[in-house]
Amino acid sequence: MSSLPRRGKSVAKAPTSEELPSFLNSTSESEEEEEEWEPKSKIARRPRLPKKTEGKTKKAAAPRSTVARKVVKKVAIKEEMDVSLPIAPVEDNKMQLLKPKEEDDAGTKPKSLNRKPEVPKKREINSFQGKNQNSLVSDEKPSTSVPVVKQEKCEEEFAFDEPPSKKIRLNACPEGKPIKNLGGNKIKEEFEMNWDIVQALSEITNVEPWVCANLIRLFQEENTIPFIARYRKELINNLEADALREVQQTLEELRTVAKKTHTMIQKLKKEGKLSSCLLKGLLNCRTLEELDHVSAPYKSGSKGTKAQRAKQLGLEPAALSLLQNPVELNLFSYIKPNIKGLANIQEVETGVQHILADIFAKDKDTLDFIRKLCQQRYISIQSTLAKVSSKNGNEKDIDKFQLYHEFSCNIKNIQHHQILAINRGENLKILTVKVNIPDGVKNEFCWWCVNERWRPKQFLKPEFMRILRSSVEDAYKRLIYPLLCREFRSKLTSDAEKESVMMFGRNLRQLLLTSPVRGRALMGVDPGYKHGCKLAIISPTSQILHTDVVYLHSGQGFREAEKIKRLLLQYNCSTVVIGNGTACRETEAYFADLIMKKYFAPLDVVYCIVSEAGASIYSVSPEASKEMPDLDPNLRSAVSIARRVQDPLAELVKIEPKHIGVGMYQHDVSQTLLKATLDSVVEECVSFVGVDINICSEILLRHIAGLNTNRAKNIIEWREKNGPFINREQLKEVKGLGPKTFQQCAGFIRFNQEYIKTFCSNKKDELGSRALLTKAGVLGKKKSKLTPCALPNPLDQTCIHPESYNIAMRFLSLIGGNANDIGKPDMQQKVNAVIQKEGLEGTAKRLNTTVHTLQLIIDGLTQPEGYDIRTDFDKPDFKRSIVCLEDLSVGAVLTGKVENATPFGVFVDIGVGKSGLIPVRNITEAKLSKVKKRRSLGLGPGERVEVKVLNVDIPRLRITLDLIRVL
Repeated sequence: MSSLPRRGKSVAKAPTSEELPSFLNSTSESEEEEEEWEPKSKIARRPRLPKKTEGKTKKAAAPRSTVARKVVKKVAIKEEMDVSLPIAPVEDNKMQLLKPKEEDDAGTKPKSLNRKPEVPKKREINSFQGKNQNSLVSDEKPSTSVPVVKQEKCEEEFAFDEPPSKKIRLNACPEGKPIKNLGGNKIKEEFEMNWDIVQALSEITNVEPWVCANLIRLFQEENTIPFIARYRKELINNLEADALREVQQTLEELRTVAKKTHTMIQKLKKEGKLSSCLLKGLLNCRTLEELDHVSAPYKSGSKGTKAQRAKQLGLEPAALSLLQNPVELNLFSYIKPNIKGLANIQEVETGVQHILADIFAKDKDTLDFIRKLCQQRYISIQSTLAKVSSKNGNEKDIDKFQLYHEFSCNIKNIQHHQILAINRGENLKILTVKVNIPDGVKNEFCWWCVNERWRPKQFLKPEFMRILRSSVEDAYKRLIYPLLCREFRSKLTSDAEKESVMMFGRNLRQLLLTSPVRGRALMGVDPGYKHGCKLAIISPTSQILHTDVVYLHSGQGFREAEKIKRLLLQYNCSTVVIGNGTACRETEAYFADLIMKKYFAPLDVVYCIVSEAGASIYSVSPEASKEMPDLDPNLRSAVSIARRVQDPLAELVKIEPKHIGVGMYQHDVSQTLLKATLDSVVEECVSFVGVDINICSEILLRHIAGLNTNRAKNIIEWREKNGPFINREQLKEVKGLGPKTFQQCAGFIRFNQEYIKTFCSNKKDELGSRALLTKAGVLGKKKSKLTPCALPNPLDQTCIHPESYNIAMRFLSLIGGNANDIGKPDMQQKVNAVIQKEGLEGTAKRLNTTVHTLQLIIDGLTQPEGYDIRTDFDKPDFKRSIVCLEDLSVGAVLTGKVENATPFGVFVDIGVGKSGLIPVRNITEAKLSKVKKRRSLGLGPGERVEVKVLNVDIPRLRITLDLIRVL
């Protein structure tokens, strides 16, 4: 069975504009009217820059402005794949999904996302021809057509018995066998740019170009991330879901840049401002920051920059002449006493200086040089207490940012949480933040500009040399320095927000995959003071058995204890689940005291604390009202708290992910990116765990890959009308489930075979009795009609996709197994015997399939019936006694459960009412479990750990811990 992803990145839909910190709205004081350099108040996230590779020789890269990549256009992909892929594929397959290069076939290990891919061979570059430029400058508008929406095929076209018309597997080169790409890495996009989208995507994400090309095609075909991660491993080099999300998000960012670029081109062309030079610069832009930088002076409504006003006065020829032919330049000829800006020689020189500064600040080579120079120097970010806040601010808020009142750090070393904290302090006007670039950078830059990049072609008079030097200094101080500061801040903020979203996604996944506590009745307790503690007892099948309210903290505790004992004995309930909200500590102490006195004997009662984040919001939601219409909202929250332990995934998907509260600075990051990433994580978890389609709720079903609210509703309606589903094939009868939807969701839907067999047996008996009555003439023919029962398929209880059923049946024939023995020890022995004899690769070759597909089939056949991947994850920590904060002593060794993980450390609930912090420096690889497969070095919510108390600060309620080991 496919393992879960290891890394968390964010994904997914194209990020929309969000409010950025105030630093992006600042302008240089010396240029109050310089609208050209004012950043937009809303800007999309900037993609992460690729890592530099050293030691690899390359040809000297031409400036981006002179190199044009192959233009791209979005095209409709060929017919979508049929859901059933037989073993013997046809030779005329035209699906151009790429494979790795031949040199990778020598048994090399798959590259991870963290490693820089090999420098690809020189790719043919089609320059952006002049005719293309002319066509864009002409009156023809760029294509604004929307992507073609695929039409679902009719049911008859995707029966498993018929061979598909299109399929991925090739006879000559089955998937997973690295061969040279079939169609090249060129992908046509809707909007043409001077860079190749595959190469750009590969550079930003460090994923091999052939994988990027395949992913673009897979996403264009509307494949979901869970489906790709599990059933298309050979096409993506075994990447995991988090890596796929990062690629998808970056792809959307690049497409957003291309779309906005062409919108800007169209607008400028309509206004008559588009020149060939400007067009070239726009088509070279890869980020929205670059696009804003190039297009800012030409935006409508702008009063123009100083350079533009000087050009309007006719000084541009003088500025160009100073660089190219200074001998013939005479600035005195430009003096016109009656015109402002040309009245004297000083004004003429100032105008020329502004034009030259504008030329320098927009030159790609000049900007590349200063950026490279900054990478080699110590650039720091500083924050200080704002003067206004120190006088008028709230002392409590100011104290929160005490660490950053006098803070300075190299931008290469600053942590993500520090950036988010600084930005929040700046937005609250408590902190003042600035980027410090040393004067040595300015001096070296000015020398390089005057003596190398912008060195005049002829001898310069001293007064002209003075103008040139002043222009370079003016360009740096007024234009380039503010641009660099904004770029640094924007990049740091973007990276910090992405890391925050990734961390939220990792924590959410860990929480959703908490091992369920099945087979026992639970009492959920929503603590409270004045309004009492709400109780709810649920059965092992999540049915509500009883609800009540008890007042434990108003002098009636002893009397209420009798009621609680009676309820626990009546429903044979020995597990109490307490929400961690108001009055949690007092309620926990109450139950712990009764348990220690063995008050509930003969029951051996234990309790656990569970997060009730989002329970109140859910209890008043329309979904809760529909599910529990007769219950008071306060009692609904107690039911939700109990169900969070019994089946965390099924309960937590009902709550909007951002309300679960396992993130960091979640309100400061892009809400669009956060929602897209968290929704994708929920879909991934629900899909990988799988759902039993005959008992699952509509809310859980809508999170399966390929399904949505309407499709889930249609499935439930079909189930209510026709009875339980017997096999996966019946999903095709549901309204709105076409071939593509079926392909995406089928592998994640399960069927309880025992239930299906019982249902079919009862229906068969009913059919038989009806037939006898009809034959005897008791029933009329019309009344005797009853639909025959569909045949169950044992493979439907596994993770094997219907498109691989053919291969699975052939594999069963090969090992001499029977489909009815799935999950039994005999099946494991037969599989092991064949694999040991022929090996995995040999068996895959014999079946004409790939190793990945065969491994998935083996997992599906050998995993026991009812297998749940969550059994490998941690269960809630049940307790019988309580410890107070005052009881803690330095050096004490305790066990606890991870509540939240952040980049600076992990918060652990050790049962004292306040979580302790394990600083990240105390979490080392040697202390982590070697048995458990782990996505990263960090710990995640739900994991049980053994810790040692290092420090207890009672006044500030802070506990510092050291990690001993992971339990």
